[in-house]
Amino acid sequence: MTADSGIVDPFGTLKRALWICGGQWAGKSTVSRLLARRHGITVYHYDFHDARAHEDRRVAHRLRNGLPAADPDPDAVWVDPTPERMAADTIAGFPLRFEWALDDLRALVSGRPILAEGWGLRPELVAPLLDSPRRMIVMVPTDGFREHQLRVLPRAVAVAHRVSDPERAQRNRIERDRLVAEDAVRAAKSLGVRVLEIDGSADAEAVADVVAEHFAPYLV
Repeated sequence: MTADSGIVDPFGTLKRALWICGGQWAGKSTVSRLLARRHGITVYHYDFHDARAHEDRRVAHRLRNGLPAADPDPDAVWVDPTPERMAADTIAGFPLRFEWALDDLRALVSGRPILAEGWGLRPELVAPLLDSPRRMIVMVPTDGFREHQLRVLPRAVAVAHRVSDPERAQRNRIERDRLVAEDAVRAAKSLGVRVLEIDGSADAEAVADVVAEHFAPYLV
């Protein structure tokens, strides 16, 4: 993997960034915050920006493509489709959302490393930016740890939209997340990017130790 000189990167942020991708509920954000406190690095939380700061871009994209500005009916997103269809649609939407994240990252300048974390920072999208696969790690929960997170994290069991069948929507979302994580693992392995399975046997501090060791050449 080599950095693509054709990618606009005015401040050299992208070519020096570190990346954590993977499945939902693997602890990516928690580990990133721990690394920020330990090493003084700057963290970009993809999920936060994707859910909030990029809404204007989503609306503009819909209008340019002749679609309604408003979000689709929640049932059409969470209840009606199969998890397989939901996963395919999510994966197909990542490249556009990744471009929005890159716009954010291009504008960041820091004297310390910048770490970008989030499930949409897919291995196949990040790979052209890497001068070494060691700049990225993919964290995914085992099925058992995902079930644990669903039990202990209130936000993990809440469907954010009003739907006709909340239980089905939640089942669909959980299965979609599992399928999207599996796809990220396949992509990472094909690209030589390290995959770290999170099974709950180690606490967040210990997982952060492993990730810090992986990124060690860039944290000095």
